[in-house]
Amino acid sequence: GGGGGGGDDGVPLDFVRGLATMCGAGDATLKTGMAVHQYVCCASMRDKGFFNADGDLLVVPQRHALRVQTEFGWLAVPPGEVVVLPRGIVFSVHVDEAVATRDAPARGYVCELYAGHFALPERGPIGANGLANERDFQYPVAAYERRACAFRKVSKFAGTLHESLLDNSPYDVVAWHGTYAPYKYNLDHYCAVNSVTYDHMDPSIFTVLTCQSADPGVAVADFVIFPPRWMVAERTFRPPYYHRN
Repeated sequence: GGGGGGGDDGVPLDFVRGLATMCGAGDATLKTGMAVHQYVCCASMRDKGFFNADGDLLVVPQRHALRVQTEFGWLAVPPGEVVVLPRGIVFSVHVDEAVATRDAPARGYVCELYAGHFALPERGPIGANGLANERDFQYPVAAYERRACAFRKVSKFAGTLHESLLDNSPYDVVAWHGTYAPYKYNLDHYCAVNSVTYDHMDPSIFTVLTCQSADPGVAVADFVIFPPRWMVAERTFRPPYYHRN
């Protein structure tokens, strides 16, 4: 896809065709590690869905809003918000094609988590509130459609893509309940914690979502933001101790 929204065949890119892997570690078949992708797209996924059996997807729009249709309902995700699409859920990504053009496509980043699921970090002595609060995560409302069509479902398994054809829309769920569902979060709601006396706190105080590994204190992936905030300390600003990010 490169910087534009047209593929090598001249067909405008949708979310799936516009995905490009940047880096990664681990193995999807062993459910270990993660990968980082970038997407560009200027076309909606009409009568087309994506099913990822390899892991959860954390999508971070950078330019232009996304409208994500899932089996659980719709989620509108503009830049400044993120959406998590758990493993095994069918979804379609739509864009405003009058805004997201070939010359200025929608673009952003995707973190694919092979191991486990994203969760809130332990707050420790911070207490019950702060950082990303549970009340600010939003889930979709069921949106039922009964529609006969030639629906293409693209499935990703063990790092390879497969396609099947359905004779109806899979978005025919009348209602749902439970906790295994897609969700979104507005990063403006993040409550930052920082030093009020001296020294430089570790970047982990800005963690929004994490996935811990089997080794205590070692994460498979951390999603960290640096939101607008006051950074004030009396008479000193000490750089962090020697470390590698």
